[in-house]
Amino acid sequence: MIERGTPSAAEPYSPQRRTAIVFSGTGTAGVYHAGVLRALHEAGVKLDVVAGRGIGAIAALFAAVDGGQRLWDEKGYWSDAAVRRFYGWQPSIRFVAAILLLSVAIVVLPVAAVVIGAVVFPIDFVLKIVGLSTGGGLVGAYLVMADRLFAPTALPTWLPRLVLLVLGAGVAALAVSAFARSDGRRLRNGGWWRLLRPPLTPDLAVAHTWTALWDLMRGAAQLKSPVPLELVRRYTEMLSENIGQPGFRELLISVHDVDAHRDLLFALVAPGRRTALVRRPTNEEADARHAEVIDLAGAARDHLADALAGSLAVPIVTEFHRMHFAAESYWRGESHRIADRPAGALRLIGELADLEVEQIILVSAAPETPGPHALTPLRLDLRARFGEYLQSSEAAMIRDISHASLSGGPSIFLIRPGHNAVGPFDFAGGYDDRSDRMRPLAELANDGYADAYHQFIEPVVGASGEAVGVTG
Repeated sequence: MIERGTPSAAEPYSPQRRTAIVFSGTGTAGVYHAGVLRALHEAGVKLDVVAGRGIGAIAALFAAVDGGQRLWDEKGYWSDAAVRRFYGWQPSIRFVAAILLLSVAIVVLPVAAVVIGAVVFPIDFVLKIVGLSTGGGLVGAYLVMADRLFAPTALPTWLPRLVLLVLGAGVAALAVSAFARSDGRRLRNGGWWRLLRPPLTPDLAVAHTWTALWDLMRGAAQLKSPVPLELVRRYTEMLSENIGQPGFRELLISVHDVDAHRDLLFALVAPGRRTALVRRPTNEEADARHAEVIDLAGAARDHLADALAGSLAVPIVTEFHRMHFAAESYWRGESHRIADRPAGALRLIGELADLEVEQIILVSAAPETPGPHALTPLRLDLRARFGEYLQSSEAAMIRDISHASLSGGPSIFLIRPGHNAVGPFDFAGGYDDRSDRMRPLAELANDGYADAYHQFIEPVVGASGEAVGVTG
């Protein structure tokens, strides 16, 4: 069993062994990852391989090219105001919600007229008592207004038409949005299901990540940002040419292929390990590896964009990302739906063992399972409900890893919070019932920083009796 912050094997930590770090989580977990990475960087912990699933792919992409500091800088990735809009509502859903509110407001107009009358009559009565009202007073003016509003050619005529017009605009917007995203695949059970889109979108998070990576790669040069495909190629070329140099690490990202019913592994490893990554002894195993492994050091390097988009796609909550395979690939030009899978960290750990990794640092923002009398009030908003389930699934996955038998495998060192009040989609911060206050994202980064020291650097690295050495 892996205890919190302790190794799974009897052998202690050693900076001489091949070491990997796995970032696992969804949404705001990326802020926790940044805090942990900062602590490991300051302590000079050597890392040979970085791996990620979900939002952990972002930390892995930056750490692979010695850019982890861009995640925690004061003006870095997670300090940008754009982060507060990550996983926002789909534009079509926001438009339809505005349409519905407008429709309700229109329908409420007659009721509002009646409510105004209920206020006008007593006010007019008081004014007459004190002698400030003459002639018809407020009541007279109100009755004239009411006669005009409820005349046969006024509200009774144009109100239903206006409501129908507004609702029709909302339906038209949904229809245009639904059919504009058609990918040409045959639909079953009727195309009207296209109207029921997932509520959230990760598009801003994907775009923000590539923008931040370009700022890292261009340095101080004032160069115009290239198109996304060119940016991806520059990133993979830079990493391929520098793997093994200080600060540059091998990269693994795991996503789930919904159509193929299997996980995909996007990998960019040292040249001497590329053959071992794909080749297996039997033909059957070799076919499976070709179906699952995307070698980013070869012709498939452009798929790194799919790796990021797929990692940030959350099933049910967002659209699946559509990945188009090349005609000469194993999948012969097919288009598959890909997304994150909470248990993808298990797959990464198995792959790292095959890549001769001897010790793994597993980082997760999902808190430990609380004991009795630790229940919190239910959250009613939709995003929070999804977040609760995702965080619970993540915690269960970590528990499965903790109880798995890993005899003969790599040592696993776990870094995770004891308590986390910030949900996966709480990018504006989360309310902490324990302290009765809002917790900003900056505190989650500080938690990761402190947990890395208290759970790994001081008790594990410090107890190893060996110098950590330079950051690798």
